[in-house]
Amino acid sequence: MASTNDLKNGMVLRIDNQLWSVVEFQHVKPGKGPAFVRTKLKSVTTGKTIDKTFNAGTKVETANVDRRTMQYLYNDGTDYVFMDPDTYDQIPVSPEIVGDARKYMLENQEAVVARNEGNVLFIELPASVVLEITYTEPGLQGDRSTGGTKPATVETGAEIQVPLFLEQGTKIKVDTRDGSYLGRVS
Repeated sequence: MASTNDLKNGMVLRIDNQLWSVVEFQHVKPGKGPAFVRTKLKSVTTGKTIDKTFNAGTKVETANVDRRTMQYLYNDGTDYVFMDPDTYDQIPVSPEIVGDARKYMLENQEAVVARNEGNVLFIELPASVVLEITYTEPGLQGDRSTGGTKPATVETGAEIQVPLFLEQGTKIKVDTRDGSYLGRVS
């Protein structure tokens, strides 16, 4: 149990037997009336976001979430297999839990795997990853870096928008949160 005064971003709460992650919170002390805490909570299982208000000092149940850096090994056809580098334990993770992260995962890449009571809740990738462009249309003479964009397929199979001057075989940095192009890597 914790008090609403102890809330932090990323903390996982158990409310009505569901797990909710605190996205943001704000302590509010109005001119008259008691103080309260306004929160934005994201469901760990469905990804749905809600706004919830608590009275200041209210007790809330926290969930024990084990966040561990693990190595992505391979996809066995149905599940994604991750390995704990300390114990060499391997755990299968379903595609529903991996979600859009699979677009940016390469074999042997590290990711944070969050578990509660043995169940995998979600996968967190680094903020950006380096991927190689495997296919894109060739650029035309006169294309400039300030010009438009074109679709490019990267080595994981994801398609992202890149500047016109980039060619096949170029390594680029990609934002894993929204799939946007961040720059070239030499």
